[in-house]
Amino acid sequence: MPFFVEVILPLNLAKTFTYSVSDVEFYAIRPGMRLAVPFGKNRIYTALAVETHENPPQLYEAKPIQQILDETPIVTENQLRHWNWIASYYMCAIGDVYRSAMPSALILESETTIQQNTDFSIDASELSDEEFLIYQALQQQSSLTVHEISAILGKKSIFPTLRKMLAKNVILLQEEISETYKPKLVRYIRLQPEFERAENLQELLEILKNASKQKELILQYFQIKAIDKKPISVKRLLENIDVSQAAVKALVDKGIFEEYQLQHDRIDFEDRLESRELILSVAQQKAFDEISKSFETKDVTLLHGITASGKTEIYIKLIEEFLATGKQVLYLLPEIALTTQLVSRLTAHFGNTVAVYHSKYSNNERVETWNQILSNSQKAQVVIGARSALFLPFHDLGFVIVDEEHEQTFKQADPAPRYHARDAAIVLANQFKAKTLLGSATPSIETYFNAQNQKYGHVDLSERYGNVLLPEIEVVDLKDKYFRKKMSGHFSDTLLEHIAEALALGEQIILFQNRRGFSPVVECLTCGHVPQCSNCDVSMTYHKGKEQLRCHYCGSSMAFPRQCHACHSTDLTTKGFGTEQIQHELEELFPNAKIGRMDQDTTRGKFGFEKIIDSFKEREVDILVGTQMLAKGLDFDNVSLVGIMNADNMLYHPDFRAFERSYQLMTQVSGRAGRSSKRGKVVIQTYNPYHNVIGQVTAGDYLGMFSEQLYERKIYKYPPYFKLIRLTLKHRDFDKLKQGSQWLASVLTQNLEMPVLGPEEPPIARIRNEYIRTIMVKIPNDKPLGNTKRTIRKVLDSFESVAHFRAIKVVVNVDFY
Repeated sequence: MPFFVEVILPLNLAKTFTYSVSDVEFYAIRPGMRLAVPFGKNRIYTALAVETHENPPQLYEAKPIQQILDETPIVTENQLRHWNWIASYYMCAIGDVYRSAMPSALILESETTIQQNTDFSIDASELSDEEFLIYQALQQQSSLTVHEISAILGKKSIFPTLRKMLAKNVILLQEEISETYKPKLVRYIRLQPEFERAENLQELLEILKNASKQKELILQYFQIKAIDKKPISVKRLLENIDVSQAAVKALVDKGIFEEYQLQHDRIDFEDRLESRELILSVAQQKAFDEISKSFETKDVTLLHGITASGKTEIYIKLIEEFLATGKQVLYLLPEIALTTQLVSRLTAHFGNTVAVYHSKYSNNERVETWNQILSNSQKAQVVIGARSALFLPFHDLGFVIVDEEHEQTFKQADPAPRYHARDAAIVLANQFKAKTLLGSATPSIETYFNAQNQKYGHVDLSERYGNVLLPEIEVVDLKDKYFRKKMSGHFSDTLLEHIAEALALGEQIILFQNRRGFSPVVECLTCGHVPQCSNCDVSMTYHKGKEQLRCHYCGSSMAFPRQCHACHSTDLTTKGFGTEQIQHELEELFPNAKIGRMDQDTTRGKFGFEKIIDSFKEREVDILVGTQMLAKGLDFDNVSLVGIMNADNMLYHPDFRAFERSYQLMTQVSGRAGRSSKRGKVVIQTYNPYHNVIGQVTAGDYLGMFSEQLYERKIYKYPPYFKLIRLTLKHRDFDKLKQGSQWLASVLTQNLEMPVLGPEEPPIARIRNEYIRTIMVKIPNDKPLGNTKRTIRKVLDSFESVAHFRAIKVVVNVDFY
């Protein structure tokens, strides 16, 4: 009886594939195990077993699997169920979900190696010329890859030759699957047993009397040993003394020290635990009780707490309760920058039960966290992470927190799966019958709408911790200030006075400008020419630090031009401003102040965020200039002033959420001010001081903004009354793309009884030399979502079957906002 296994491949493929297995393998394989399987001509992939069965595939002959990679499943059934939901809801391939869910170190790579068969004696005269060349090369080298043999023979089709050599038993083929995860080993040091006794210490120092550095090392070793009974690592031994690794090696060579290695977890928070009781304020305790009560009837609750109201303390209390029942907790954050601050707060409370998981961690660190959660280890009871932490193999998830749930960074943009972490987290919690808490000072309109319609529970926390007053907000009219000549660069006299006052009092300042670089446009004053990116329809941004123009869409760059590319005039000027220009102006206005910058250019690398946040927290930096990273719930107690450099570029963004986003961003940035005892100050610079949204921010009127936006959304058919699906079509040929997008839009309009908008050119109609068109489908809430998606999928399949349109890339984005 033939046996088969159904697998998912880590490729953009929507269906599973069937492979044949032996009866022994059939009983050994369980869903969630990784298998090495051949796919295509000569590639091997790490597939994931989904089920075993006895039904042969109808359309192709099942190939046998190569090997089983795991002894036990490393993916749970709950995960597989959740992945399937993501694939169907967000209309993407299950292979894409598998590839992005697993740490890449667990999806292995293949490399075929050829070795000489030493068990047989070979008569070289029987070999052809090509076979002899390979045989000779194997005398020099123990193994060769297919690629290397191809180079030796100077041709690509080497498989017939290898097959003949295999038949003659000259060579062995070995498909090596290279496992890229290696446990971290830490070097430790100990004295040889004969020197451990005190009476031999004098003799030891006598031996080393001419080697002062080595003597110093020995004394340091005994000092540490006296304080602490733990094993001593080489790193710890060399920490506080000016001695190099060479001295350690010399002592090992002399037989005085013995070196050994222990396996270590890469992420360890044991030393951070502090024992202190957390006391909630009256308002916090009330909110805590209301959340607990809400969880009795509702699975999802919204905590609408103003900035600095102490939401994190409530989360910690709730986490304590769920940990006491033996459940795991997932704490999702929108931005890696936030995990830095939060990890130190949670580890102070929960010590080594906290695990962290996000993309700035190395492959090996992520595999370790994965394995700890899979084995339900004590070290991973509370998991903090950005959106990718959703994919971890939880055993018994009891509680999910989505902090700052309104943030757009919870939505994955590229590549697929383009999921929204908040919505996917609610579905994941539902699978485990767990509770979800959504926290925000400025909830998204959909979430607040659900809370008002009783779908979610709703708890308000409307006073700041310690009764600190909300910051005073002052709006500055830039038109008037320019007219009265009261501007220094991009700073109004009002903002400069407040900055000078805060600096004189030793307080810190945050300045917000949602654009990085020095200036977004460089223009020739003679002919008006603006340097454009050669690959995209967008102007190049000037970065002064590197003296170059850079495209923020494709990454291409060129040196800053000394003369105009069109008319060769040297009269060039910059228009607009970014964080780099503000930093530059501040250095001239306040030469004695320490100025830091926090944007994508300064936070590259694993510890980029930590360095900036720590130096600001330790008050080494007086003024921090930054983009929207600053608006994400960071907590600095010495910030008394926040300046929003230009509120208008947010308000007039071509997006149906522009007003909602502007309100959220300005309120969140304002909330960084005056978080301890003193009332903070916020200065908003704008050309439009009487704009509704700015008035709502000043008054802290969330409900006013909510009802106004809700009214508009209903009229213009936007969420929460309609679901949106955006189809983006890309191709290098403008005419083919135009034709294809019109065909797709007309077929969708015929098949769907709902608004289909487009095809439309987006504001930036060409990126990386590909032209772009978008089509938007608006699905009313009373229409079945599943059927509509199936219709769209059928239309897309027929679009792909038209030979002329096959080369056009189509990206489906569900709930793209």
